[in-house]
Amino acid sequence: MNPLLLHKEVQEFITKKSEGALDISTLILSGSPFEGISGKELAQQIQGKRKAKRKLPTWHDKNKIYYPPTLNLEQTSSEITALYKSKLVSGTSLIDLTGGFGIDDYFFAKHITTVIHCELNTSLSKIASHNFEILEQKNIQTIIGDGLDILKDHNTLDWIYIDPSRRHDSKGKVFFLEDCLPDVPSNLDLLFKKSKNILIKTSPLLDIQMGSKALQNIKEIHVVAVENEVKELIWILDKTYTEDIKIMTINIQKTVHQEFSFFLKDEARQSANMGLPMTYLYEPNAAILKSGSFQSIATTFELTKLHINSHLYTSDHKIDFPGRRFEVIAVYPYQKKVLSKIGITKANITIRNFQESVATLRKKFKIKDGGDDYLFFTTSYDNKKVVIHCKKLNS
Repeated sequence: MNPLLLHKEVQEFITKKSEGALDISTLILSGSPFEGISGKELAQQIQGKRKAKRKLPTWHDKNKIYYPPTLNLEQTSSEITALYKSKLVSGTSLIDLTGGFGIDDYFFAKHITTVIHCELNTSLSKIASHNFEILEQKNIQTIIGDGLDILKDHNTLDWIYIDPSRRHDSKGKVFFLEDCLPDVPSNLDLLFKKSKNILIKTSPLLDIQMGSKALQNIKEIHVVAVENEVKELIWILDKTYTEDIKIMTINIQKTVHQEFSFFLKDEARQSANMGLPMTYLYEPNAAILKSGSFQSIATTFELTKLHINSHLYTSDHKIDFPGRRFEVIAVYPYQKKVLSKIGITKANITIRNFQESVATLRKKFKIKDGGDDYLFFTTSYDNKKVVIHCKKLNS
């Protein structure tokens, strides 16, 4: 940390430039107007404040917050998801083995008497400690070092929190918890020795079925989406829990939170009815689609599924639904001569269980993006390619 960055005139400069259109590369090349501060250091703070405006408004709105490198900011939880996680814990003690920038710990500290923030990166630990002081969150203890080693020297705690990071990207989009640091599956005995309750945050890229096989005593899995984009998977492990895993999905929106839950074993036992599109069409939100609730969602809301692999649902009566709702105008066979006669030149296109891409379909049928019409290119239960013309219903 460079304490000169916290001086009043420097902070005013950072705030002003973060709100303007200053090109960061230009600042780095031209240099800093302040003695003892490099252009690169200023750029890091300006970039951090810009990114925090939407992702971390509490930090953004506070003077003398010190921002880490961009990569650390990108990897940290948003305030929205950190607030959600904080409501899952309670008690007197929690240790975060992978503290990072400390966003999660700040919110955990609202519900836990003492929070221990462990961070291997010395600079990042000092930054987090400074910011906790600025934010006046005094019940967080920061320790520099390996979280697992620090845990070994502690007595039992109410909660252990871990946000494991991937070691490498050599396996593409598929990865395993064993490929992360710390390796949670290999250290479960130690973790459960120190706490009955373990909270794990993972990327939504982790497959829920694979994660379930790698871990033990899973009580709940929370699939957290913000504005229909899945941000995190939250795993709650309870040392004494041996029952079925409860999957909880939430799509956090500006005006409403869409929630749906089911039990993992129930999903395998369910079997949705298949049929043709009726008066209304339903598309589950991203959290539900990630959760794999393709049968439970149909049986819970008494809906008909269009195809085993299409994940679109229909009914003759309108219902409240955790996703997008549409009124069906017409259903057409996927034939160029038929679609050409419809006369739709502007529409929102979605593909579900359909081989051609949206870009290809737009080019083929000369359909621009936008407007009030929605076209779903999909496959019906009898394996026929169809196009469903809809109008979106208000949430």
